[in-house]
Amino acid sequence: MQIEVVDDASTDANVEALVKQIGGGRIAYFRQPENVGSLRNFETCINRSRGELIHILHGDDLVRLGFYEKLAYLFSKYPEAGAAFCRYNCIDENGKSLYVKSPESSQEGVLTDWLLTIAERQRIQYAAIAVRREVYEKLGSFYGVNYGEDWEMWVRIARHYPFAYTPSILADYRKHPHSISGKKYLTGQYLKDIYIVTELIQSHLPIESKQHILRRSRRYYASYGIKMAQNSWTKLKDEQAVNLQIKHALKLHKSPWIYWSIAKLYIKLALDKAWRSV
Repeated sequence: MQIEVVDDASTDANVEALVKQIGGGRIAYFRQPENVGSLRNFETCINRSRGELIHILHGDDLVRLGFYEKLAYLFSKYPEAGAAFCRYNCIDENGKSLYVKSPESSQEGVLTDWLLTIAERQRIQYAAIAVRREVYEKLGSFYGVNYGEDWEMWVRIARHYPFAYTPSILADYRKHPHSISGKKYLTGQYLKDIYIVTELIQSHLPIESKQHILRRSRRYYASYGIKMAQNSWTKLKDEQAVNLQIKHALKLHKSPWIYWSIAKLYIKLALDKAWRSV
């Protein structure tokens, strides 16, 4: 197994010294000469990899004992699969469990009708998936946006290859406000990126499914945006973040239910402000 840390010219710690200390010579280290951003850093990971299977693991995520054995087994049992993934547990910055991803199937094996399922909304995190090298070589790297770029990739792969799956929980995906995605939540940029990704995904779908999937995707993420706006107020009392997320949510989808959810949020916001001013 090749294990290598690809450092995007970080300045917050001496990553090379840490790798040498922890890795004991077993873990390689490569530093970008300058910050190239997450997409190009992922591309560097793929280009530097030498194995048949590739797992891009972010620095703040974890895998559990048995992850690599299980996914290697899935690839061996289902040689037609272009990718294999497991369920994951979502954790906060302190490692506390927030929720466990619902299973895609109760049984281990190749998923059926997976293209249309994954095209509707994101269901996989980097920590939980490995991809055959030949798949990246054929289909290319991540592109377009910095939030949702992985979703587009999993759809792109599903267009050409089956996906193997295990309902075993073998990875931990971390959510925290200082991550790339955490910062995008506060500006609403993640919803702008999602809008672009839903357009990109259209090119991977059969004609008869395009509009149906697009409507369902945008409705789901508009609702998700309102939920995250609520969290921005409840946890951070950040009115600007609330306004930005609502603005971009409405560009994704408009409906009476969405407007009602927004109205309830603004009523809560006004009452909280009034209470604090008393």
